Order: sequence, then structure tokens, then C-alpha cells
Amino acid sequence: MFTGIIEELGRVRSVETRGEGVRLCIEAHTVMKGTQEGDSIAVNGVCLTAIDVRADSFSADGSRETLQRSTLNHLRAGSVVNLERAVTPTTRLGGHIVQGHVDARGRFLGATEHGGSWTIRIAFPPEMARYLVFKGSVAVEGISLTIAGLAEDYFEIAVIPKTWDVTNFSHLKSGDEVNLEADIIAKYVERILTIAPEIRAGNQTSLTIEKLAELGYK
Repeated sequence: MFTGIIEELGRVRSVETRGEGVRLCIEAHTVMKGTQEGDSIAVNGVCLTAIDVRADSFSADGSRETLQRSTLNHLRAGSVVNLERAVTPTTRLGGHIVQGHVDARGRFLGATEHGGSWTIRIAFPPEMARYLVFKGSVAVEGISLTIAGLAEDYFEIAVIPKTWDVTNFSHLKSGDEVNLEADIIAKYVERILTIAPEIRAGNQTSLTIEKLAELGYK
């Protein structure tokens, strides 16, 4: 689990194709502190398992599913990426709960500067619409953000200078794809509301551990 507060901008050292997946080698320094083999690191919002951990780099494998759902397949040697280590029990939750499980790809439409801060516009696919609300949370490229404006097929976010400086937003070009992750709370609420009519209709006299497991809550 992550908070969506980016710790460092890393740089892709190499991308090696392995069957239908890839192995990435990423240069980093801050996130290497305390990181051990098998730890989770979010790369542009995608939760990956660190292997071949060194003082200035780590490697990680991306599966076919990960490449199909996220933008990791666009990464090349030299690409700049957002990095965040997984939270610990004592970590301040400065953003919101981010799982590192990308829901869809959005598209960066552009950024407008306002004397040091920026308004960024992100297009989203139809399946994301039900999870997005004005002033709600969303993760873009692994960054915890608040929706400041919401239209039918895009949302806007206000970005402060600090976020602009320490993330890859300043490297994006209009039309670039970005990773989107909806707030997990919104997905749980949707699921609960979906099963509620069935329970009320008497198909299940009570909500039991067995019923929750049958519905996918494990």
C-alpha cells in the first residue's frame, strides 16, 4: 500500500523484453534506503517487486497483464519515473490509500501555469467516470491528487510547485498516456451497493463470512 506522495524521480536504465513481459532496471537513490529484495516500490503508480537491489538501482519485472493495463510498456532507457516505497505502520498518510493497482490509462491533455502553480487536465475512459467525484481523490502516475474540476470525459487537478518539481508532470507532453487508479473506497462502496438489493430481496438472510468470500471479499 502507498500514500501517493512521490519520494523521488528515478530514471529507467534499461528495459529487457522477457517473453510477454519486461524487466526494468531503474536508477534511484532515496527509495533505495532500507529497501530489500522483495520489497514493493510504486513506479508511476504501478506496484512492482524490487529485485537485484543495489545502492543506486533496482530491477523489477512487469507481467503481460501489467503492460496491458498500465503505461509501463511505453518506458524506454532514460524515461523519468515517479517512485514511492510502500508505507510502514508509522508512515504519515499524507495523501490517500493507493494500492498501486492501475485501473485504466488516461491521457495528459496539457498544463496551464498560474504564476508558479499549474492546472492539469487529464482525459479518462468511460469506465472510470463512476469513481470520480468533485473534490475526491484519484492517483495519476502514482500521485495522490484532488479533483478540482470534473467534466464528462476529463478532470482537472491543481498542482503546487512542490508536486510539479518532484514528479514527472513537468516531463509529460500533450497526448501522453498516464496511469489512473480510482480511490479504493469508491470501489468498495459500489460493490456494497451492488450486492445490497440481493440481500434485501431475501436471497441471503444475513451477511455471513461465507457470503462475503463468495462475493470476492477475502
